[in-house]
Amino acid sequence: MRTLLLGVLAAMTVGGLTPSAPAAEIQADDPFQWLEDVEGKAALDWVRARNATSLATLEAQPGFAGYRARAEAILSDKQRIPFAAIQGQSVVGFWQDDQHVRGIWRTSPLKDYLAGKPAWRTLIDVDALAKAEGENWVWKGAQCLMPAYDRCLVSLSRGGKDAVEIREFDMKSGQFVADGFRLPEAKARVDWFDRDSLLVGTDYGPGSLTESGYPRIIKLWKRGTPLADARTLFEGKTDDVWAAPDTRIGVDGAFRTIVRGLTFWTAEIYHVADDGALARSPLPLDADFKGVFSGLAVALLRGDWTHDGVTYRRGALVAYPVRPLVNAGATKVELVYAPPAGVAVYEVAGARDVLYVTVLDKVRGRLLALNRGEPAWKVRDMAVPPNGALHLISTSDDSNLVLLTHEGFTTPQTLLAVDEGRQQSPYRLPQRFDPARFIVEQAFATSKDGTNIPYWVVRPKNATGPLPTLLYSYGGFEIPLLPNYVTPEVQFWLEDGGAYVVANIRGGGEFGPDWHQSALLEHRQRAYDDFAAVAADLHQRKLTTPAQLGIYGRSNGGLLVSVAFTQHPELYGAVICGVPLADMKRYHKLLAGASWVGEYGNPDDPAQWAYISGYSPYQRLTADARYPRVFFYTSTKDDRVHPGHARKMAARMEAQGHPFFYYENIDGGHAGVANLKETAYRAALMKVYLDSQLKPAGTAAAR
Repeated sequence: MRTLLLGVLAAMTVGGLTPSAPAAEIQADDPFQWLEDVEGKAALDWVRARNATSLATLEAQPGFAGYRARAEAILSDKQRIPFAAIQGQSVVGFWQDDQHVRGIWRTSPLKDYLAGKPAWRTLIDVDALAKAEGENWVWKGAQCLMPAYDRCLVSLSRGGKDAVEIREFDMKSGQFVADGFRLPEAKARVDWFDRDSLLVGTDYGPGSLTESGYPRIIKLWKRGTPLADARTLFEGKTDDVWAAPDTRIGVDGAFRTIVRGLTFWTAEIYHVADDGALARSPLPLDADFKGVFSGLAVALLRGDWTHDGVTYRRGALVAYPVRPLVNAGATKVELVYAPPAGVAVYEVAGARDVLYVTVLDKVRGRLLALNRGEPAWKVRDMAVPPNGALHLISTSDDSNLVLLTHEGFTTPQTLLAVDEGRQQSPYRLPQRFDPARFIVEQAFATSKDGTNIPYWVVRPKNATGPLPTLLYSYGGFEIPLLPNYVTPEVQFWLEDGGAYVVANIRGGGEFGPDWHQSALLEHRQRAYDDFAAVAADLHQRKLTTPAQLGIYGRSNGGLLVSVAFTQHPELYGAVICGVPLADMKRYHKLLAGASWVGEYGNPDDPAQWAYISGYSPYQRLTADARYPRVFFYTSTKDDRVHPGHARKMAARMEAQGHPFFYYENIDGGHAGVANLKETAYRAALMKVYLDSQLKPAGTAAAR
């Protein structure tokens, strides 16, 4: 082992690791393309055969049944926080437990909810609905008509897919509206226009969708008329990513918006007048539109922007009044908040007359309350618990109440209710394990180009190492990884003496737009260099060894760990690769893949394929490499990231003689699971897989 570690460290440059030499030839052929036929008999036969072999082995591992039972008990524990959204003087929320595996949608008076004693009334029992209709319904949310919230558009998915069926629901009667609005299954984008009209983006037939499979046409649909007669308000192009409506109705009127997604990171914003006329926003294409609050359109700038002679810096929040733009074609832009160095805007939500903003300060959450004033907006730092992750849950339109959560890796999640400086904590997760047993620390690795990469380490107190270690990361789409309370499989891992590491590599949003953009397109390799640098730093600090280091990522993170084990197989002893991208030659041709060209590049362009091919895992697999035994998981019903990525990756490894584990859930969508029982099952699979690959025989089983 010492020889292997010395070899790894010898590969380090002054700034980090150098990737392994490129393969002599990247294979251009694709003998496993037939596995892209999602529901094809041959493909599903292949899936079932690999499932049977892998699951039989993993389920037979020591402790599997105990871990599964414990995970299910944790996930269905009725002491969990009953999350809910504020709607006037009520809240609505979705709940799952052992008696409601698919879940129930329910409502309670707000005052009872804030008192910690909600008086729930069930609105929709998804288990009962699925049984009555003979469908595998998965809840996908509801959009309720402001400000009365008496009518809602409920979205239901078959098996967890992104595509949903939409039905109008009456909150007072607790029933679907018999002759109400109803849309068949599609990746629809729908919102209210008024009580008797909808803004609808859906599949209107051939040519009505973008190449990414999302709506490009938004129509105004009047109650009681056929959808075919709906009036077209906006039509994008087929090479756009999507078109989507957004509506906010309050005491100051209705504010309707149509977002034309040109790429994943650029969009045109149009405000919709009462007569359906459109007014183009002055925002630059790369601005992140956050919505309309108190008549102000608010956006986060991803790049520097000069407007009317004033330059606003990237990472800042700006706003403008919508009414003057819609009525007169012009408006005045104002600076809302410019974060200092090292601080990044994370979430934004508006209450009655306060704009709440969570910011990340060295990957730790803070809550700001912003009030519009003269000559500038006033910023207050709200007194919330420090050194953890904050997540905005809901705000009130009738007051300045905001609901948010605070948590840490070993600190259970707490729901906070904050209003004008008053704070209460009506709900708190029970402590599932003793935090005094563990240490949480932040460390830094040096990447290949000299950039400092922060990462969190959670480990048993007094442990000297090297320890079996699980390294998790994502590194894409401006999504930050925060110190959230650990999931069941990670809890079991820590309790059994392992360490858990979360790497805040570039590509994420931990330090604002720059952190993300520095790993876009031709710079993607930087994210992979960052990840490898963290792994090497863990080895150098003797926290772990290559044979004891497991890595985990899902979706874009699945691509990350696939790149990791194909570029640096010598660094890792285990790989959990969830719902991954892997074939970057064809990703843009599979399901929603075309929408991510702005993140990764277009492989049909030879210049862009030149850098994509440098890391594309499917093409870079070789027979003579010594890879860890990878555990792939995906879902047949994932209509976002095609299950063909995981299938083809496993099939090519099999053809080359590399062992692996494979689990494809027939349901589950992009989450990979459709209910709590499936989540618990996968947690147990992950835990025993890590034990089998990283820990010596005789490891303690689940208690």
